[in-house]
Amino acid sequence: MEKSVLHKADTRGSADHGWLKSLQTFSFGGYYNEKRIHFGALRVLNDDTVDGGKGFGDHPHDNMEIISIPLEGELLHEDSMGNKAVIQAGEIQVMSAGTGIYHAEYNKNPYLPVKFLQIWVFPNQRDVSPRYDQIKLNTLSDQNSLQQILSPNKDDDGVWIYQDAWFHMGKFDQDNKALYKLKKEGNGIYFFVLKGDLKVNDQVLNTRDGYGIWDVEDALLEAESATEFLIMEVPMEVKL
Repeated sequence: MEKSVLHKADTRGSADHGWLKSLQTFSFGGYYNEKRIHFGALRVLNDDTVDGGKGFGDHPHDNMEIISIPLEGELLHEDSMGNKAVIQAGEIQVMSAGTGIYHAEYNKNPYLPVKFLQIWVFPNQRDVSPRYDQIKLNTLSDQNSLQQILSPNKDDDGVWIYQDAWFHMGKFDQDNKALYKLKKEGNGIYFFVLKGDLKVNDQVLNTRDGYGIWDVEDALLEAESATEFLIMEVPMEVKL
């Protein structure tokens, strides 16, 4: 029997550090909600805005798959592996923190804000060698289709991580429909609407709403208006 959890946009945690404004779907930092620790292997979904020229100084991570998806602006990345890169809207970045990594992220533009999603996924392997990757997404053929942007497979479309997870981006015109079929038994699907209105089965979601479903084989998607959204399929059982 299908199970679900709805996280409306205005129920998210929030943090305002002046230069950083963050809206948090799951418990993070100073925001704690015992009912919203994670959705299966999906641990963090932060909707961040960083002021011009500001950013996060060197800080450590380990044993976590960390994905950044810029929505507006440019994000400058530096890490202890010697990587230095700029990621921008239309790209996706991934780090397997593994045995440990330090990194810093800054808004490259001194005047305009950068907006991005910061996503953490529990890995299925611990203490791997840290790795970094970023790619440019194919934004020319993504209208009214589901574009895969992440998977567990090195040879598939998108970046890859140490987890049986698949991410897709959708950009639909009003009334466009699609059927999403789960890739692996035991996984669940978490939908996050970037803008517009999306109906998942019988549940209507609005801008920045999140909705997780599991114990299903597929989900019917219908755009109630022009909409953009992220689909995150992840295992529901994880060894923490």
